Amino acid sequence: MAIMLTRHHKILVQGMTGNQGQFHTRQMRAYGSNVVGGISPGKGGTEVEGVPVFNSVRDAVRETGADASIVFVPAAFAKDAAFEALENGIRLLVMIPEHVPVQDSIAIVTRAEDLGATVIGPNTFGIISPGEGTKMGIMPNHIYKPGPVGVVARSGTLSYEIAFALTNAGLGQTTVLGMGGDPVVGQTFISVLHHFKSDPDTRAVVMVGEIGGRAEEEASLYLKELGKPVVAYLAGRASPPGKRMGHAGAIIERGVGTLDSKEKALTAAGARVVTMPWEVADAVREALR
Repeated sequence: MAIMLTRHHKILVQGMTGNQGQFHTRQMRAYGSNVVGGISPGKGGTEVEGVPVFNSVRDAVRETGADASIVFVPAAFAKDAAFEALENGIRLLVMIPEHVPVQDSIAIVTRAEDLGATVIGPNTFGIISPGEGTKMGIMPNHIYKPGPVGVVARSGTLSYEIAFALTNAGLGQTTVLGMGGDPVVGQTFISVLHHFKSDPDTRAVVMVGEIGGRAEEEASLYLKELGKPVVAYLAGRASPPGKRMGHAGAIIERGVGTLDSKEKALTAAGARVVTMPWEVADAVREALR
């Protein structure tokens, strides 16, 4: 099984005719994703990679029955794109853009909650379900394979490295999900862990965290309820306090969100915390024994 995204989802690509939209439409279809349409105002009636382009989400949903969408539009237009999708029946929304204004992200997440929709991101690499043969995101296709490990990450690049190491160790993945690196995002570690708890095929979970924020500390309170082994890797070991490092959420302020506080909380809750990304696969193998 997989969480959130299955092969049955009918996927739209908002911003399909742009360079990124075209490239990742091609990659998603190559992986097996059921991309049924694209959105690009003024270009309705054309095609990209053999997929029809529509002027609006409303038209696309009416013609295709789409229920999921991935957004490849500039940050300034991300809120409008998200609301257009949510108000026209899209219930799984992946927001790729970074630098989305915080107030826009709050509005998107709040409206999604009101409608019972799932938002992943903004500033995410997306979600991939190897066992289902489908993805909505920008991750490389070849590094994943089906298996018993669920992965939830704040960092895209690190998650790729860790997923590839798991695959090379013979440990495939049920679902790999990027929460997004912004201060306000649609998913938390706890919300994703809750899904993994309900998935019988996910036998172990990898958390890829980083300094800044309280997401990892909050997640530690849920680990015993999860009832499955957790291996965690936290990025930012050498980052100086008070300095922003990459993600907007990766900043330590007033002693909150330090590596030490996160490691202590996760370890006390029963997680195995490793200090290098290449140690994750061995730790997962041990946990599954």
